[in-house]
Amino acid sequence: MANSTPTPGEHIRSVRKRLGLTLSQVGERTGLAVSTLSKLEKGNVSLSYDKLMLLSRGLGVDMAELLHDAQGARSAPSGGGRRVVHRAGDGQVVDTQSYKQTYLASELLNKRFTPLIAEVRARTLEEFKAEFGDLIRHPGEEFAFVIEGEVVFHSELYAPVTLKPGDSIFFDSEMGHAYLRASDETCRLVATCAPRNGQDEMAQHFLEASQRLAAPPASASPKAARAAARPKPKATRR
Repeated sequence: MANSTPTPGEHIRSVRKRLGLTLSQVGERTGLAVSTLSKLEKGNVSLSYDKLMLLSRGLGVDMAELLHDAQGARSAPSGGGRRVVHRAGDGQVVDTQSYKQTYLASELLNKRFTPLIAEVRARTLEEFKAEFGDLIRHPGEEFAFVIEGEVVFHSELYAPVTLKPGDSIFFDSEMGHAYLRASDETCRLVATCAPRNGQDEMAQHFLEASQRLAAPPASASPKAARAAARPKPKATRR
């Protein structure tokens, strides 16, 4: 019996079709090759976090929509206060040769960070780069806490470091990085990936929200517009 649960690739294709975009148009927006996009949608190429970020930014949608049925996705209520409970084994799985990533709370839109559980499989950088082409890098910051096995963290600016259960690492994720398996038992970690300054940088780039936020309201008078454009004094000066 066929699996009725949509794959991440099928979610991506659904979002692209809903937006009325061709693969070529998405390629222009994301910088990803049309052949790569086609393979992603078919589940024939690895879907890494950095590719998800590129697609989120290029399509102008929350990353959760690329991992979860958009009809089931939920934004925060007007009064605030939302929650989602995941039982053991729940979550949206993105399976690659190097990682098995389980994205958590994927039905919630506009999160400040992306939580996930990663099972690390690749043992060497050569094996890792054979799948992803290079070290992974994406805008923002990342935190990881090892819960099982030993993991070696590689980055382009620091010597490799071995992390054991209970160890954690926080780093600038724009720096190329990779987690490698360093023990025979299952190696798993809990990670959170957050765009810079806790804001949804992916959507901001595409929608140019920073420019709109900086601009005064269209109804503002010229005097008010000039006042809004002036630099605001700092609260305290020394």
